[in-house]
Amino acid sequence: MKRFPIYVLSLLALGLLVFSCGKDQSNPVDEIPQEVIQKISAMGFNPDGIEKVEEGYRIERDIIITDELLKGAHVDVEVPNVEQYRTFNTVSTGGNRNITVYIPQGGNNGFSSTYVAALDEAISRYNAENLDLGFQRVSSSNGADIVFTRLSKRDERQGVLGSAGFPSSNGAPYGQIKMSGILQSTYGLGVNGIATIMAHEMGHCIGFRHTDYFDRSISCGGGTSNEGSGSVGAVHIPGTPTGANPSSDLSWMLSCTDGGNRPFTNNDRTALGWMYINNY
Repeated sequence: MKRFPIYVLSLLALGLLVFSCGKDQSNPVDEIPQEVIQKISAMGFNPDGIEKVEEGYRIERDIIITDELLKGAHVDVEVPNVEQYRTFNTVSTGGNRNITVYIPQGGNNGFSSTYVAALDEAISRYNAENLDLGFQRVSSSNGADIVFTRLSKRDERQGVLGSAGFPSSNGAPYGQIKMSGILQSTYGLGVNGIATIMAHEMGHCIGFRHTDYFDRSISCGGGTSNEGSGSVGAVHIPGTPTGANPSSDLSWMLSCTDGGNRPFTNNDRTALGWMYINNY
């Protein structure tokens, strides 16, 4: 299976594998204040490739660490070699929460109709699970719980596909997903491929970590790379199996993918159900 980071692509047609744990040479770690690097490390995250972004800092190319998370950091004990993980913070559903999502269409800062169709597909995947939370695409950003925006041209050129953060301490989903607008034109992805990436980002927004956060080489290849539990936590979800296995269980939250369609697996459904059916 070809593998590339779900948020870092480069010349896939030439068969090259690119790994998101690599440092960004145009924004080296030594440009980040040392105290921030030390704090990220103390939280349990791998600071390699850390980038300063508008929302705070981006690690592993798709996870946003906000200043709020940095201020409230504490270290949790990791649980290695288990499949599904959540963050400490989850979305408060009250038994029936509707999360509204807005995506702009057209223009330099908007997305094509393919992206809109992909978002509708991603939403339908979640809503088909009959969770205590659901998603709804809306026509205005005013009051929307999650807003899609375009990544900067610089990030798009560097192969970043998207980024999102984790729920806040007050039980709200993370409010912004930044997406590359060239997934279709440059990488040839269709509705289902883009929907899979969107669903992954939405998973972060409601509290899911990478399935193989403890060893990204499971889905990405290369050397062992642990993202760390961090102050956001990496809590094992009961009922999910030990050991991530991308050859037989292509979880939507694996770090790397081949860019194809990746609907929820049975283990994904177990994790979603434990999190958001009669729990939060």
